[in-house]
Amino acid sequence: MTVAEIDRKPRRMTTHPVLVTGASRGLGAALALALAPEHHVICVARTVGALEELDDRIQAKGGSATLAPMDVTNRDAMAQLCRSIHDRWGGLALWAHTAVHAPPLTPAEHIDAKDWDKTMATNLAAMGILIPYVAPLLGPEATAIFFDDPSADEKFHGCYGATKRGQIALARAWAQEGTVASPRIRILTPKPMPTALRARFHPGEDRAALSAPDTEAARLLAEALA
Repeated sequence: MTVAEIDRKPRRMTTHPVLVTGASRGLGAALALALAPEHHVICVARTVGALEELDDRIQAKGGSATLAPMDVTNRDAMAQLCRSIHDRWGGLALWAHTAVHAPPLTPAEHIDAKDWDKTMATNLAAMGILIPYVAPLLGPEATAIFFDDPSADEKFHGCYGATKRGQIALARAWAQEGTVASPRIRILTPKPMPTALRARFHPGEDRAALSAPDTEAARLLAEALA
């Protein structure tokens, strides 16, 4: 199913689905696969081909998905998606946010303006778009999950680190502002995984020594939902 097809379905309440932003690869794809046996998964990412491959894997496990080939920085697209989710299902059981941009490693004084703008838009500014739109879909029994990265404080990570730290600061603020009607906000720290982001920051690393995304997805979901 695609986002356009949501609006053509009869409007009726069903079991709430889950939303994974940044679902096309790495931890996001692994989370979508881990959630699929018990939930309909709404998968958001920019890469259509990767989403279609993920959908094949979800269907092979007996699950179902809605593919949303969208950019999380696009305010209008995110508004349309969240409105469609509300109209079709009434809400979400869980939101896992893994969308991230990994700029080239560089000293702070050599940060490229275009890299800065793209990283800021994806890693931080998108949070200011997504939280106001997704929050009304998450009731007190729902969970929102964000993922910290200790490497954000390392040298040459200034562009990525500043935006990642800002993202987590916003998530922590949201968690502290919660009321009895708010969702649970969980901020988790994945173990190093052999993802494309990790490879960009740590070229030449022994990937065999890293945790598999599927293993980490299962561990993190168990921690988030405990």
